[in-house]
Amino acid sequence: MTNWLPDLTGGAGPLYQRLADSVEAGIDQGVIGAGTKLPPQRDLAYDIGTTVGTVGRAYQLLRERGLVSGEVGRGTYVLGRRAEGVKPEAPDVSVEGTRYVDAPQDKLRFDSTAAPDVGQGTDVADVLSRTARDHPHEISSYTRDFPGRWYEAGARWLSRNAFRPAADSIVPTLGTHAAVMAAIAALTTPGDYVAFEHLTYSQISRSAGLIGRRTALVASDDQGLDPADFERVCAQKHPRMIFLMPTAQNPTLTTLSAARREAIAHVAREYNVILIEDDLYGHLTDDPTPLLAEYAPERTIVAGGLSKSVAAGIRGGWLSCPPAYRHRIRIAHKMITGGMPFLLAEVNTRLVLSGQASDIRKRSIAEISARIAIVRETLAGFAFKSHDKVPFVWLTLPDPWLSGTFKNACLEHGVLIDDEDEFKAGRSEQVFHGVRFGTSQPRQRGDVANGVAVIRRLLDEGRAGYDSFS
Repeated sequence: MTNWLPDLTGGAGPLYQRLADSVEAGIDQGVIGAGTKLPPQRDLAYDIGTTVGTVGRAYQLLRERGLVSGEVGRGTYVLGRRAEGVKPEAPDVSVEGTRYVDAPQDKLRFDSTAAPDVGQGTDVADVLSRTARDHPHEISSYTRDFPGRWYEAGARWLSRNAFRPAADSIVPTLGTHAAVMAAIAALTTPGDYVAFEHLTYSQISRSAGLIGRRTALVASDDQGLDPADFERVCAQKHPRMIFLMPTAQNPTLTTLSAARREAIAHVAREYNVILIEDDLYGHLTDDPTPLLAEYAPERTIVAGGLSKSVAAGIRGGWLSCPPAYRHRIRIAHKMITGGMPFLLAEVNTRLVLSGQASDIRKRSIAEISARIAIVRETLAGFAFKSHDKVPFVWLTLPDPWLSGTFKNACLEHGVLIDDEDEFKAGRSEQVFHGVRFGTSQPRQRGDVANGVAVIRRLLDEGRAGYDSFS
């Protein structure tokens, strides 16, 4: 590395970030090869005229990106470079995110917000058995026609506050994610912009990118999406659609006020933007604020499902849309997913229409509330947002913790959480210094208590208590 110096004349942001970006660019371009030893921090600091601390922060950022490894007494080495046809050592966050998909089984999974296990397996098993007995022919074949009860179940499940969708507005789907993607695929074309908040359920933006849609980022504050910035983005980039979670937004738990919802609806109508309202967590909260769909029914698609309140494994979802969109979205859903399986659709319908889904939802909320109470007691004194009925927490990290570093520290102590990059819809210069962790997946409340105790201990000890070198 003696002949290489970073180019820090371009780019934006603090010096340590530009230094890390320059090293990353060198790796991407093949200038810095795999296995190369980076210059000692003190030497590089002298060469570029900065402090050792600045170089140290840059090297730590490179470690968090999965580009280098640090070895005590030996230095910092490049793990690999991003070349065409070569899979990077670290995942492509824009497509894969930062979540541990194939995580070791001995870790506590605080990176999921699926409905807790409250014994719903018994309910589902009974409905499965009766469905198989009643409809053997439909199960053995492809689903060509949807019975009216499937639409009625969706209308009933998506109803909240004064919002009461008609059955002829419903599309049954394989979960909320599939519902949203079907709407994006049906109502936009490759090259169109879809708008997102900087932090959101980013798997939608990644999925949209895979089918050729571009991302436009809209700013938010502590009250949620900023209508003025939404108008700016509409005027500059003309997005065809915007994805929002107005109630109990994931991951920040922000709920938009009625005034903001009305303002967003006004901007969307002025610029002819379709609104996708993901009410998956809103359905847990019983928040009385009118749905966005009540302010702009002619352009709002409401999506929801059973994954957070009943059971994620049965892939129950529906969307409600203006009738003119329904046929296109249903066809797009079939093209994307391969079609709606009769067994799952019928099971989900029976759960909803029988009232069993609502009963399981009540049991899930009670369990979620008990677990959130554990979090509030254990993390008292630290800055975090939580809701009695929502199975995740947004934790603001105290200085000097970085989101990725804290996530790695939790991993080394046996707890899987999500850093803020997991929720970034696109390349954003905003830094939030937050992490999200869920409480619903550990089997027992004692496991929740143990995991939150680990988080509390790391917060108390600070960075001084965590060494990223093995």
